[in-house]
Amino acid sequence: MTAERLVKPWKPGPQQTYIFQNASIVDPVSGSIRPCQTVKISNGIIESVRGTEEEYVIIGTGKEIVVDLNGKYLCPGLIDNHVHIAAVPGEKNLGDLFALDTEITLMRQPYVCQQMLRRGFTSVRDCGGATLALKEAINEGVIHGPRLFIAGHGLTQTGGHGDPRGPHNHTDCCGGIMALGRLCDGVPDCIRAAREELRTGADFIKIMAGGGVASPTDKLENVQFTADEVKAISEVARNANTYVTAHAYTPRSIRHAIENGANGIEHGNFIDAETAKFMAERDVFLTPTLVTYAEMASPEFSGFLPIESKEKNEQVLKAGIRSLQIAAEAGVTICFGTDLLGPLMAAQTKEFSLRSQVLSPKAILQSATIHPARRFGLEGFLGQIKKGFAADLLILKENPLDDISILDTPEKHVLAVIKDGRVFHSRWSRLEQDAIPPKEIIE
Repeated sequence: MTAERLVKPWKPGPQQTYIFQNASIVDPVSGSIRPCQTVKISNGIIESVRGTEEEYVIIGTGKEIVVDLNGKYLCPGLIDNHVHIAAVPGEKNLGDLFALDTEITLMRQPYVCQQMLRRGFTSVRDCGGATLALKEAINEGVIHGPRLFIAGHGLTQTGGHGDPRGPHNHTDCCGGIMALGRLCDGVPDCIRAAREELRTGADFIKIMAGGGVASPTDKLENVQFTADEVKAISEVARNANTYVTAHAYTPRSIRHAIENGANGIEHGNFIDAETAKFMAERDVFLTPTLVTYAEMASPEFSGFLPIESKEKNEQVLKAGIRSLQIAAEAGVTICFGTDLLGPLMAAQTKEFSLRSQVLSPKAILQSATIHPARRFGLEGFLGQIKKGFAADLLILKENPLDDISILDTPEKHVLAVIKDGRVFHSRWSRLEQDAIPPKEIIE
């Protein structure tokens, strides 16, 4: 064993080289299928993609694993652009979830990451709660999970979305950090908070620019942070070569965030046509999260939200589908997001069917592949099956461009999940998982 492996014995060995023959490649850019393709992946990268009309010569050690897909569909790995990994399952209601000790959530987060990967999400963007330590643990192979892009803690003002204290709680917060957020008031404090998140590994900055469902004292129509505060946070992000995205529902809060430097909006349920056009003209990304409101309103989770949050949830639930249609008609770049908390996370894939009420399968698949890849600044590496891209792939039984709802039931339609060139999960007898070391049989 090498010295490096002795220091970090969990680090996986080199990836296998796979050659997938007779693949039907799902192309999210054109919204078409390219049949009879041969895809070679090696060292975690797509080495080549060739059609049957091209001569394909295998050059290597003879140890390549050749898999005949017999026309099955090879799809780019899915990307969820809004998750909260630290809001772990295990508690029956929101209050108990936010009251969990950090140590408990840390022990449960590996399970959350593994389940997301099993559903076919090879990349996720965490909008509050996940840490650099978790990201590094995934990258080094300590635990299995998607590629992780993190905001650290979402920034919020006192009494804003992310401040879990009720109106009769007169205690001061300790160090600014509360649940998934960090409280900051005034320009100097906002600058310090943004820099602290970047220092501790944030890939981008998330701010709360308006009221939210899950917080007790802020109204949905409230605008949060002053213009100067948002400008200061945005300048810190720009100086670090990254961006600010904003939690916002209403046209007023959306414009407030964008006009002062944010170039992403989370949720946007009450958007109007004029504001959607404003976003499209400025190439601002929108990440709706419809499934979280649907799940919180379902009878199965009737006790999950407190009364004050239930009323707000009903408002945003009714407006959600219409906002998606308004944004799409205006040409806004839309990303796939779920925002599920605690036990609701099991519904992550249901977002596909909800969006299908107003969007085409092509548009929905783009929202879960090429659009978030561009949001990450990795449009030349993630979201497509092309030479030089990451070997993040799904093997599907059916064509998602015919019926996007097949992605709602990965247990029936996703045969295998490949991330970084490793088979992390397989439901197909013809393809073995290789992300876990093989058994050592001694007798």
